[in-house]
Amino acid sequence: MDQRLYPITEEYFAATILPLIEGSYIWKGRPPNISHYQVFCAILYVLRTGTPWRDLPRCYGNWHSIYTRFNRGSERGLWWHILITLQQRRQLKLNIVLADSTTFKVHRHGGGQKGGS
Repeated sequence: MDQRLYPITEEYFAATILPLIEGSYIWKGRPPNISHYQVFCAILYVLRTGTPWRDLPRCYGNWHSIYTRFNRGSERGLWWHILITLQQRRQLKLNIVLADSTTFKVHRHGGGQKGGS
């Protein structure tokens, strides 16, 4: 497997991350076609590269299925739970960078219409 597409091993994923994911899900309907490992690696790929969901490599599976599972996990707070748990176990160092509109230069017409009287 390509290290860039699958940045963590399946053994590490099964031992540390999979129990967190399975503990959060309530399974209804048919089982998923795409494994949790592929979905997790696809999410890491999108977050790392900034690529649109539609441009995911085909090796991960259908992009819409991956996006749907990401969205459902986000609504439940699953991904934050995984990050916080890994950071508490000292298996992850998390740096968050926030930026607002004062950080980036914008074209003079990019700020919207002039308001006020």
